[in-house]
Amino acid sequence: MPSKTKRNARKSKPGRDRARSSALEAKPSTARAAPERTEAQSEAPASPSAVPGSTETTAGEQNVLVLQGGGALGAYQAGVYETLAANDYLPGWVAGISIGAINAALIVGNPPERRLERLKTFWETVSSRLLIDPAIPGNRGRSLFNETSATLALVLGAPGFFEPRLPPPQLHPEGSMGALSFYDTRPLRNTLLELVDFDRINNGDIRLSVGAVNLRTGNFAYFDSARQKIGPEHIMASGALPPGLPPIEIDGEYYWDGGLVSNTPLQYVLDDQPRRDMLVFQVDLFSAGGLAPRNLIEAAEREKDIRYSSRTRLNTDTFRYMQTMRRALHRLLQRLPDDLADHPDVMLLRQATCNAAITIVHLIHRRKAYWSVSKDYEFSRRSIEDHWASGAADVVNTFKNERWQRRVMPEEGVQIFDLAHEGRDRP
Repeated sequence: MPSKTKRNARKSKPGRDRARSSALEAKPSTARAAPERTEAQSEAPASPSAVPGSTETTAGEQNVLVLQGGGALGAYQAGVYETLAANDYLPGWVAGISIGAINAALIVGNPPERRLERLKTFWETVSSRLLIDPAIPGNRGRSLFNETSATLALVLGAPGFFEPRLPPPQLHPEGSMGALSFYDTRPLRNTLLELVDFDRINNGDIRLSVGAVNLRTGNFAYFDSARQKIGPEHIMASGALPPGLPPIEIDGEYYWDGGLVSNTPLQYVLDDQPRRDMLVFQVDLFSAGGLAPRNLIEAAEREKDIRYSSRTRLNTDTFRYMQTMRRALHRLLQRLPDDLADHPDVMLLRQATCNAAITIVHLIHRRKAYWSVSKDYEFSRRSIEDHWASGAADVVNTFKNERWQRRVMPEEGVQIFDLAHEGRDRP
């Protein structure tokens, strides 16, 4: 990171201040029907840019980016990264599950100057099936448009990501790989090999961790560049959600999407030893909070939100309590007389202490009125652009908040910020 003096003098660089519509460059030429505006249009986010004062940080903190799974919603994480990078919050560690693992690989597997280009290429590729805008204005028209787009993905797949299995799985012999999924993810492997430098992941200075589930044991497994060599198969395993996508074989074992057990790698990051001072950006694609459903479709969507939000707030609140206790124990042991320093009980308790200061920033993609249960496999270019722009705007809103501008190292060990929608009406 630049020095504090340099950061304070910083100006927005050309190309950083861009409109929402250019978050992904290839905009369709079809004119939009107006005057009625959808929720997304009425809340058009600010352009992702440097926010004055946002990079005032404490020395020694490691920036960690934690990316939840969520399919097409993952473009939100690309917008988050774009604005974090514009404000010099470059990660030293990126952890992801499912689509979060793919975004993580695109970030860690490229030099800083190429990361946005690679993220943009990936999201433009998977959204290249439907480039037009909704023909009918308003939220009802947008909802119909999104459902049509999701149906296209179900029937035709997503370019560069997955394609229908032919012949279908019912016609494959039992026990064969072809019998285990509706889609083939070989296009994703080719995309990863094209856009990600795995030598850089395995030899660079940024740590990458992705989570998956062992199909045979049902246990969570993390593939971590700090401990093993990472290849495209590890990223694919993290996003192999059944029965849509096939399990991935790694060293004789088969793995499914990590979201089956936990859709966020936050706990893995917080449990890492030895702990150090960290600034963790937790980027969630499903919100645990929401309205009561009014019909079966809304009930299915609400169930998906609750299931995949993975109790992020409960995990962070529990960690805050435990870390406060660990720091208190650390301070207490410092006060003991020297003749107790080698006592077996004291030595045992010392292993449970931790004096690290942790800051967690929640960035949660909030539901729009025209979303439905299909939101995570709806890959229209319009929706991908909206997700990306929402992520960028939420970071800007967080950094502009007075509480963030006055941030200091937490005295009690952990502080948690959820500022992107502070002061707005939400469930």
